[in-house]
Amino acid sequence: MSLEGREIPYRLRRSARRTLALQVDARGVRVAVPLYCTAGEAEGFVATHGRWLLAKLDAIAARPQPNRFAAVEGACFPLLGQTCRLRLDGSGRSARWRAGGDGLEELVLPASAAEPAVALVRALRQRALAWFAGRVAEYCHRLDLAVPPVRLSSARTRWGSCSRVSGIRLHWRLIHLEPALADYVVAHEVAHLVEMNHSPRFWSVVESVYPDWREARRQLRAAAACLPAIAPGDDHPINQED
Repeated sequence: MSLEGREIPYRLRRSARRTLALQVDARGVRVAVPLYCTAGEAEGFVATHGRWLLAKLDAIAARPQPNRFAAVEGACFPLLGQTCRLRLDGSGRSARWRAGGDGLEELVLPASAAEPAVALVRALRQRALAWFAGRVAEYCHRLDLAVPPVRLSSARTRWGSCSRVSGIRLHWRLIHLEPALADYVVAHEVAHLVEMNHSPRFWSVVESVYPDWREARRQLRAAAACLPAIAPGDDHPINQED
């Protein structure tokens, strides 16, 4: 359809809903409508939100482009705030970590790895889960809490989540960040085991174990824009703790 002289493609989805809804993000424009809604009615609905939609599309187009990472021999990526080098000439069938001759840590992937990016993400996730488990245990110890199950997340916009039933989930891409920033997310989620909300009491719990949380929160949002985009879907900004 056309809005103010601009062609706006959109995806129309009908379902057993009662209302019309408009969504826009980096994936495009989506319009959800009831089963009986005609295409003309859908376009009329979009037109009534035309200025808002165009402003959203312009804001998305103005965002910095994702730091797309090419998993090639010698490529460097951040690991807990430090530079790590990728090697693709390893023997055997599994990835391994080692110290390089110049002092940089290296991740060595088997030469037989058909998709280095997939193998890289798998190795990073394994490293992340082991590291996160230790940090969750540390912050639970500070609050005298039982340590819950810890799992990884690939959520589009959230760094973590917490449930008293299923435990804590942390986004695997936190493994790229400096430990102090990743620790803020860990402290945030562990604090939810005490207060399952974002009330003043919750932030008081956070502050008791991570006093500089305000500055860490600010830095985290800036650092999110600089993360390497390795896996499909990594090109979206993560902008919420939970």
